[in-house]
Amino acid sequence: MAILQQPLAGLSTGTVSDLSDKETQERLSRAAVPAFFKLADAWHLRDDAARQLLGGVSNGVFYQMKNRQRKTLDQDKLTRISLLLGIFKALNVLYSRKLADSWMTLPNSNPMFEGETPLAYIIKGGVPGLMRVRQLLDARRGGR
Repeated sequence: MAILQQPLAGLSTGTVSDLSDKETQERLSRAAVPAFFKLADAWHLRDDAARQLLGGVSNGVFYQMKNRQRKTLDQDKLTRISLLLGIFKALNVLYSRKLADSWMTLPNSNPMFEGETPLAYIIKGGVPGLMRVRQLLDARRGGR
């Protein structure tokens, strides 16, 4: 029986952060919140769309985050932001800055999107939609 010596492409063999741990949530949130708002700005997202990407948070929670009054995110929001940042990175590897920043809001001919924008697909699909878009883009860039 062969033993796998090399890790599979795209599969980390390191330890996974415990996103249920409050200290971990606080630590990761310090970087995740400003990164999310930079991403939303780069993609020219309206606040309603940005709220939906975070799982449909209320206006109050959203503006607390935006004004840095809410400092700690839960496991779901950290996961969503992680996936979004992976999408952002992949888009910037694949495309020019202008196309990378507009890709999410452009109608897409890929059968997966059924002619809609990737943003609409993700909002409808939630975390599974985020994961599929991330996988699609990672596959296009060769799993790097």
